[in-house]
Amino acid sequence: MNHRPTPTRRGARLAVLATLGLSAVLTGCAADSDTDDGFASSSSGGGTDSVVLAEQPWVDLQVENEIAVQVLEEIGYDASIKKNLSVENAASALGTGDIDAYLGNWWPSQEPTFGELIDGGDVDVVSTIVTGTEYAPAVPGDVAEELGVKSLADLDEHADEFGRKIYGIEAGSPGNETIQAAIDADAYGLGDWELVASGTPAMLAQVSKSQKAGEPIVFLAWSPHWMTVEFGTVFLEDPEEVWGGAGEIRTVTRAGFADENPEINEFLGNLTFTTDQAGEFYYAHDKDGEELSDIAAAWIEANPDIVASFLEGVDDAEGEPAAEAFAS
Repeated sequence: MNHRPTPTRRGARLAVLATLGLSAVLTGCAADSDTDDGFASSSSGGGTDSVVLAEQPWVDLQVENEIAVQVLEEIGYDASIKKNLSVENAASALGTGDIDAYLGNWWPSQEPTFGELIDGGDVDVVSTIVTGTEYAPAVPGDVAEELGVKSLADLDEHADEFGRKIYGIEAGSPGNETIQAAIDADAYGLGDWELVASGTPAMLAQVSKSQKAGEPIVFLAWSPHWMTVEFGTVFLEDPEEVWGGAGEIRTVTRAGFADENPEINEFLGNLTFTTDQAGEFYYAHDKDGEELSDIAAAWIEANPDIVASFLEGVDDAEGEPAAEAFAS
């Protein structure tokens, strides 16, 4: 998600985090302007006392990666981020050891991409970082009420109103692929519908535009995210179970990482965020215009007890208890 800042001591961190509204994860998916192009940098996985994190331009993941990097660097470890990777590239890089860890494994929606790697022992599941997530095609609340659309099975009855289009996110994302597979299989009579793949910011802009124009729209939605409040998002029921959904977000690592970097692995396994916290990250970035690194630094400064829980059972690079070193 964004350029990795030079670490500063805790006393120099921002002290204020705008309290924002709700929601969650992602809106954005919009990245800061100073992003790199994934594998362009020289950092790669496989080192000791270091970690390379995979990243898509999803704000919650970007801020969580920033928090991890800033905390790890302050306790003496080398941490970096490979940005703007597709989910498929992130999975492949974890499988080959070119990336060490990924804090954005939405499950079970990413099972088609990660399932074989996990089952084959190439990728290890470390922990659950966020629970209570939702991820599915949706409509704005006013559309659900006006047209009586509550399920994927209701869409085709209103095909003309929706223009036979479902708006998705980045091309190649698992969510888009699931929607396209449903269209290809003519699930719910959607065989003559079209998936419009763009990117998260473009999709959200289209939803806003359609709402202002009073035009119905179907789009790929998730929570946590501010979209759930702003659009009154109604996630569509799936009686035929063609949609995998997402109940949690997990932390995964390449095989062997825990043995080579036990302290960093313990830290990554301790990371947990609520859906409200993830939603605040989105709101601060997308609505308040804050930089990703500043959001992370302010959150660290404002939540010392939570950071201490992340460091429980972790030694710093000098072999001392990391929580004590961080607090000093």
